[in-house]
Amino acid sequence: MPLFRRRSGGEGAEDRAGRRGFGFGRRGAGPSAPTGGGEPRLDPSYGDTSVRLALRQAAAGDWAALRPALAAAQGEDLTFLIGALADVPRVEQWTSRALADTPDDTLLLLLSGARHIDWGWEARTGARARDVTEERWKVFHQRLEVAEEQLLEVAEREPSWHAPWRFLQTSALGASLGPEVATTRFEAAVRRAPGNSASHWVRLQQLSAKWGGSHEEMHGFARSVMLAAPEGSRLGELVAVAHLEHWLALPDGEDRAYLTSPAVVAGLQEAAFRSVLHPAFEPVRGWQGAFNTFAMAFSLADQPKTARLLFDALDGFVTESPWHYVSGDPVKAFRAHRDRCASYWR
Repeated sequence: MPLFRRRSGGEGAEDRAGRRGFGFGRRGAGPSAPTGGGEPRLDPSYGDTSVRLALRQAAAGDWAALRPALAAAQGEDLTFLIGALADVPRVEQWTSRALADTPDDTLLLLLSGARHIDWGWEARTGARARDVTEERWKVFHQRLEVAEEQLLEVAEREPSWHAPWRFLQTSALGASLGPEVATTRFEAAVRRAPGNSASHWVRLQQLSAKWGGSHEEMHGFARSVMLAAPEGSRLGELVAVAHLEHWLALPDGEDRAYLTSPAVVAGLQEAAFRSVLHPAFEPVRGWQGAFNTFAMAFSLADQPKTARLLFDALDGFVTESPWHYVSGDPVKAFRAHRDRCASYWR
């Protein structure tokens, strides 16, 4: 499998990082024994048994069993759980039936609204806008309209909750509601959860060139958020996401030259060692997403030593994003890049 966005790519620039200590159970291999890590696997529960149980309950449509876990979740934990459950197929079917019987159940309304966004994107597909059929656009917007109505109702009922605003950010993006609405919803989300990485990720997308912004706006936002966050914050990941988005927008040849340029490599190193590779970083729920992002960015930037720090910590744990940028099979892409980096040693 070609490593560089299904394109050819050879060895590149010297790795500038050197080796740094890292506390996620990194294997103690010497120069003659490159590490390999565990068998690559996707796990939508992020290794959390309580999330895994909730996903099974959602798939079975067992709201009576699922609801207590959501009711017990607070703040960003509720946002995380709802986001995971919204990706479960056919949740929209049983939530719609349940809402007909219990329209005042705000948690049920929240889950239904979040699910309608994912369901909408399933209809739109990940194709470029010009390749989406008129019928798919129609279904996409119909489902987003339901999501908007339900999530705004949740926000009105529970003004302190972060979750509705986080998902309203995504619906605003898909429905192209404009920069004022996007800014208002981002500000509402960060007032309730200032360090939430998902809200900042959606904001970065809104500022990207593909959604009507620019590379300059996107990079400026990512860097300013990183510098304003305490060291060890996951928000440094935004810098890596911005570089990957910029890379995706470039034509053949220019893309790889961009990611391997000294300025971009230095920016990635700064972001990683201020965030996920900083001693103050704490592996809160979902930490694997940031590690996958940096691992892919450093691998594509021809920085195998730094990438190995991240691959070793992940021990085979794959997240769909950002590997879907290089392959329809994230596990296959992860394995190819990890093995390439593992074969390098100085």
